[in-house]
Amino acid sequence: MNSVARCLLIGLVCLATASLQGEVPEGRREHPSEVKMAREIDRLLEKSFEAAGVTPAGISSDEDFLRRVSLDLAGTIPTPREVTLFGLDPDADKRAKLIDRLLDSKGYSDLWAAYWGEVIFGHATEQRARGAQGVFEEWMTAQLAANRPWSEITTALITATGKVQDDGQTALMFAHTGNAEEIAAEVSRIFLGIQLQCANCHDHPTDGWKREQFHELAAYLPRVSVRRQPDAGLLDFEVTSFSGPDVRPKPAELARFVDRNRDGRVTAAEAKASPRFERLFGFLISQGDADKDGALSMKEIEGLPAPPREGRGSSEHYMPDLNDPTAKGTMMQPVFFLSGQRQRGNSSDLDRREALAKAITSKSNPWFRKAFVNRMWGELLGEGFFMPIDDMGPKRSGVQEDVLEALANGFASHGYDIQWLLRTITSTQAYQRQLAGSPNDTVKFAAATPTRLRSDQIYNAMAQVLGVEEMPGLASMRRGPYGRGNSGRRGFQQLFGYDPSTPQADILGNIPQVLFMMNADTIAPLTRATGDTALGRILTQNSDDGAALDELYLRVLSREPTEKEREINLAYIKTVGRRNEAFEDIFWSLLNSSEFLTKR
Repeated sequence: MNSVARCLLIGLVCLATASLQGEVPEGRREHPSEVKMAREIDRLLEKSFEAAGVTPAGISSDEDFLRRVSLDLAGTIPTPREVTLFGLDPDADKRAKLIDRLLDSKGYSDLWAAYWGEVIFGHATEQRARGAQGVFEEWMTAQLAANRPWSEITTALITATGKVQDDGQTALMFAHTGNAEEIAAEVSRIFLGIQLQCANCHDHPTDGWKREQFHELAAYLPRVSVRRQPDAGLLDFEVTSFSGPDVRPKPAELARFVDRNRDGRVTAAEAKASPRFERLFGFLISQGDADKDGALSMKEIEGLPAPPREGRGSSEHYMPDLNDPTAKGTMMQPVFFLSGQRQRGNSSDLDRREALAKAITSKSNPWFRKAFVNRMWGELLGEGFFMPIDDMGPKRSGVQEDVLEALANGFASHGYDIQWLLRTITSTQAYQRQLAGSPNDTVKFAAATPTRLRSDQIYNAMAQVLGVEEMPGLASMRRGPYGRGNSGRRGFQQLFGYDPSTPQADILGNIPQVLFMMNADTIAPLTRATGDTALGRILTQNSDDGAALDELYLRVLSREPTEKEREINLAYIKTVGRRNEAFEDIFWSLLNSSEFLTKR
């Protein structure tokens, strides 16, 4: 932008920024607690920098901060107008006001609902559950918009009942079809940051958890029932509490029914006569065919227990006998492994799950608050205090653990207020620092870390840059049977999504993503320099190539080009000789740049 244009804008900036600030309900709100905690975090980090002899990076420019925090809190990039006005705004408090506006935006709740959708469904053992992801995200959006405490959201997910197509809080139970062991492992991973699943079959090899402790945790969950109602649609599942006796099909009775020739043996051919028995046959053969003749005698069948039927509910949870897989195993009582707190064995399903949720979210349980803070810090700064972010076992060593402790205690003392935490983190100098010229692993968080954008952030940024509300032409990428959240965005998520627990260093682009960005028919028409496209409007409104280039860079990368970039691009435009064609090439190259797909 030339100096004359900047001078003209300065005269309007106060009015324009006042208008933007007016978007904050009830005016600017003071947040002394967040400011105080942010300063304490920076003080603790500064001590570690001094001890290590490390000079931290400076504070980021306004344009870098605006793009970074807009992506983190609202899932999109700023417009060229917003970049210009924010840079010209003389208000010393403008960054704090921006954070408030973003947390009050619909983009905030939409973005983080999609994030938690990936956390839960990314590890689903029931792949049909993906069909209900849109329902979950609608529910989670409402929770985040209302700033419901993390403890209440956690409790709702653990104690949920209802129809999966109507009640989003059933997502965790449905994602694992009510399997007590799978749910126990996920509850520990998501809400406590502890990878307990290794103790399912043996004592944990590194963290010291005993196998009995895992199965005592699973004992809170056997009475969860996930069933499809009779005569309902293929995916019309309901999460309920199992309250009746443990009634299971009796293999011997079924075998007598399918033993058509009455020879006392059931073969695979005879099993096909009953689909219900055929589903059991493979399991029964593997466990009970003592003479290895490919058939089952009545004696062999009667000596076997009924196979487990996950999601159908059972009275109690049994720890399998590893030496005798055919045995019923040891009945376990619900015990919370972190505190030793016990629950009555004959209590109802909801009593057990409510007791589990209460133990997990208790203020006396530091793992709950630390797990959430570690996850949010890692997502915002590119790396957590513990990595991977959901593996904080008691024998793990983290970095800057005093910072984690202080921030986690503050989070708990403020009632597990999610917005309090996000506002505090984004207010720190640690979050607002520049990128390092070269990585320094001596001490963490002395500079910002570039991170790969998540699928929703890329989708939103592309739609904004291309000047459309919804990316067209993605109908073939749709998925999901419920219709809600069932759009091209969901297909885009399938192509560009990744498990949020994956360390950034392990997140690499792949060939399908590159081919989509380079060749997709969806994108190509929107990068043309025609009158009705974003690029066409830029060229029409800016006859000077330098001004048009500035506007294009602001639109795509939220910054003006460097002098070197300006020189190269203007030379290219001159070499091509056809203005529209040259700018189309530049636009395409910016969209496909690593900078566009990265939060810097």
